[in-house]
Amino acid sequence: MINKILISACLFLSLVSFSQEGTSSPYSFYGIGESRFNGSVESRSMAGLSIAPDSTHINLQNPAGYANLKWTAFTLAGSNNRTKQKSGTSSASTQRNTFDYLALGVPLGKFGAAFGILPYSSVGYRIENVSLDGSQNNKRFNGWGGLNRVFLGAGYRIMPNLSIGANAYYNFGKIQTNSLEFVPFVPIGSRELNVNDLSGVNFNIGMMYQAKINKKMTIFSSLYYTPKSNLGSNNTRTIGTVTFDSNYDVQGVDSLDPVITKTDLNLPQKWTFGAGIGDSKKWFFGSEISFQDVGKLYNSYNTLDNVTYEKYQKYSFGGYYTPNSNPFVGYAKRITYRGGFKYEKTGLVVNSTSINDVGMTFGLGLPITGSLSNVNLGFEFGKKGTTSNNLVQENYFNINIGVSLNDKWFVRSKFH
Repeated sequence: MINKILISACLFLSLVSFSQEGTSSPYSFYGIGESRFNGSVESRSMAGLSIAPDSTHINLQNPAGYANLKWTAFTLAGSNNRTKQKSGTSSASTQRNTFDYLALGVPLGKFGAAFGILPYSSVGYRIENVSLDGSQNNKRFNGWGGLNRVFLGAGYRIMPNLSIGANAYYNFGKIQTNSLEFVPFVPIGSRELNVNDLSGVNFNIGMMYQAKINKKMTIFSSLYYTPKSNLGSNNTRTIGTVTFDSNYDVQGVDSLDPVITKTDLNLPQKWTFGAGIGDSKKWFFGSEISFQDVGKLYNSYNTLDNVTYEKYQKYSFGGYYTPNSNPFVGYAKRITYRGGFKYEKTGLVVNSTSINDVGMTFGLGLPITGSLSNVNLGFEFGKKGTTSNNLVQENYFNINIGVSLNDKWFVRSKFH
């Protein structure tokens, strides 16, 4: 009963949290927003690696990892994100807290299963262009929302060193944008409000393989693939006139009848391959490469002449080290240390300039004494974008915290 209450409460908390803005980036204006990392804190602390099998943590990226679970795992996580944005003439700082994911994984012999909820993309921007001398119209843009997904997946261990798996996703969300334009010193302007309801289904498949080199070292490999899929967008566009007060806050709206349309968007196919070497109970080092085609994720309101899209690419290197996994040694020796480096081509091209993301990560896995559960801390800092060609550079620092509760659930009590 306690487990059911805990899950229900966390699911409610996650649904409430996903209604908040998950980003503050001006680059989230494009497409369906800024892509969110779709993995656990443990993986994110290693620059996104999801290669080595794990018996206590849920692999949210490669469903083949479910087959390696030996304990029921309940996990949830959140982040504190701090960003300094700067252009050639100005700078600003933002901060936000986000709820990142919630999932439950269950071992079923050679099978393993998991379900949960996590964000796919987020929109959250506020852009203002104000003419102080009145020589041009003033403009304000803001947007919020994003795409979330619930998933259900299963993995199967074909052989002791080979497992496969698949996830099915239901994607849902809403993106809203508000564009204001008004003549300086005139208390009447125009507004365009777009509301886009998104929904669709897709899936991914994965495989994990390991081979021992000797008694202490093993080679690990991972492959997972997400096919191309459709995403429906029901669009409502409303244009009207608005009145302002002296602070340019909207006081009244006189709108025309809304225009309702439907757009078919396309989530592109994606391949991810990783390989590494180590002793899974003590240390691991590996690398991972991801490639993604160009999809069709833009709508009528954010199609611009100076914006194009290219193939997404990501290169990650990282690993972990646990001095001693024996539960009877000192606490400090049982801490897992993680780290990594990533280089990411986001696929967005603005003013003929690719928007890239370069970052470093590190983290700690803190065991909860007397159990197999743990608290995982992750830290990430890096740079996205550039100040060249009238663009914005974002220097970010993220603190991620996740909890993984592990136990033998669903075991019938025996009385003698």
